Amino acid sequence: MARYPKEHKDVTRRRIIDTSGRRFKRDGLDGSGIATLMSDAALTNGAFYAHFTSKDDLVAAVVSDQLSTQAAAIHDLPPGRAGLADFVRGYLTAEHRDDLATGCPSAALLDEIARSGDPVKLAYTAGAAAILDEVATRLAPSDPDSARRTAQTLFTLLVGTMQLARALADKAESNRVLDNGIAAALDFLAR
Repeated sequence: MARYPKEHKDVTRRRIIDTSGRRFKRDGLDGSGIATLMSDAALTNGAFYAHFTSKDDLVAAVVSDQLSTQAAAIHDLPPGRAGLADFVRGYLTAEHRDDLATGCPSAALLDEIARSGDPVKLAYTAGAAAILDEVATRLAPSDPDSARRTAQTLFTLLVGTMQLARALADKAESNRVLDNGIAAALDFLAR
C-alpha cells in the first residue's frame, strides 16, 4: 500500500481545521460531532485520528489557527492607531455580525472556550496574547508593554460589542450597537 506524501497529510489537516473552524463558529463547539466535521471536510471518520487525538485536540488546533490568522491580519494593517481604526471599522460590521462562520472566533466561541479543558484554554490564551501584542504594538510602538491594558480594553470592547449585536433580534438596534461600538472604540483610540 502506497503512503501519501507529507504534503498530502498537511493539506488534509489544513482542510479539517478550516472546515471545522467554520462549523464551530456557526454551530458551537458542541454543535457537531466528529462525523459531521469530517463530512464537512469530505473525509471519512477514520481519517480524523491520523491528524488529531481527540475532538479537544482539534478544537485547540482550530482556536490556535483562527487566532493566529487574526493576529496576522492585524499585523498587516497600517502602523499606529490608524491601522487600529481600520481594524475597528472592519470588525464591527453588519457583515461580520451576520456571518458567524467566517468571523472572529472570540465573538463566536468565547463562552464555550471558557468551559473547555486546559488544552483549548491554553491555545486561546496564546492566540489572544498574540492579538494583544499586535494591538499594543500599534498603540505604543516603542513600548508595547505599556499599552497592554489599553489593548485588552479595546479588544474586549470589540468582542463584547459583536456578541451583543449578534444576540439582538432587532436588526435596527443591533446596527445601533455596532455603530455605537465603533464610536466608542474610536473615541478610546483617540485618547
